[in-house]
Amino acid sequence: MLPFDRGMLDWPASGVLCLRARPGVAMTGRRGLVCSQGFKPDADALEAAGFELDADPARRYEVVLVLPPRQRDEARALFAEAIARCAPGGRVVASVANNAGAKTAEGDLAAVAGGVSVESKYKCRVFWTAPLQGPADPALAAQWTAADTPRPIAGGRFLSRPGLFAWDRIDPASALLAQHLPADLAGDAADLGAGFGFLSAELLERCPAIRTLDVIEAEARALELARTNLERYQDRAELHFHWLDATRGLPGRYDVIVTNPPFHAGDRLDRPGLGRRFIDVAAAALRPRGRLWLVANRHLPYEDTFAAAFAQVRTVAFGGGFKVIEGVRA
Repeated sequence: MLPFDRGMLDWPASGVLCLRARPGVAMTGRRGLVCSQGFKPDADALEAAGFELDADPARRYEVVLVLPPRQRDEARALFAEAIARCAPGGRVVASVANNAGAKTAEGDLAAVAGGVSVESKYKCRVFWTAPLQGPADPALAAQWTAADTPRPIAGGRFLSRPGLFAWDRIDPASALLAQHLPADLAGDAADLGAGFGFLSAELLERCPAIRTLDVIEAEARALELARTNLERYQDRAELHFHWLDATRGLPGRYDVIVTNPPFHAGDRLDRPGLGRRFIDVAAAALRPRGRLWLVANRHLPYEDTFAAAFAQVRTVAFGGGFKVIEGVRA
């Protein structure tokens, strides 16, 4: 918000769009601010703070703000989207922390938009375009948009896209968990933090007595792909897809839960509290004798949380720096 607060740019009365918006004090009191966010915890926080969420993809704005993600193909596609959402004569304004690739992002926006102005403060850069009449390089914008489209991985078994967790491969931790899932898992199941659907697919492949499966994912871009990737299992079990922050509770009661829980926040530091919360939420949603199957990095301290929530706990396997743990409810 620095260029607006210092009078370098005018805040338009007609409305401003913020792509990948996050709640924060700098956002407070900005009239006409419309927020776009596909990560459910941030979307919920924005809505709770009273911000309008983007519901009209055809609407164009005089200013489009961008908080680009770390993954470069995803960020480039977001710049192309920001330019496309600008009204004639509109500007794109972006900000990135210095240690998160600010100079690279600045160069990318300059390449597609035709140069930018720059200011630095708070160990971040903010950079903005001149008034635009579309991208300065339409071919480059089209190339960047195409680079973010879903593509086959794992020999064509799944579709994925840049920016998702382990987007271009099968995550080795999830593969270790899948390898050890017992065939006798049965009944109503959930996959917490399902990503593009690998663990859900493995559960349905390996456990024929699964009756229903709730696919729960906080990132809308991933959940969209999980729907596509799991279409071939529609006749095998009743599938439900939930755009949901799992840390706030689950939508049902289950006999089985599988998860490879997140343990990083935006700063990429270890946040074992996320995994502990997944364990507690799973335990609360499991029926008596229900089973939680979890994989995590070997060093993460989850055993005490398991012991407090489950009657039986065992470490099933170690491999590749990961561990698989099963907990059984009383």
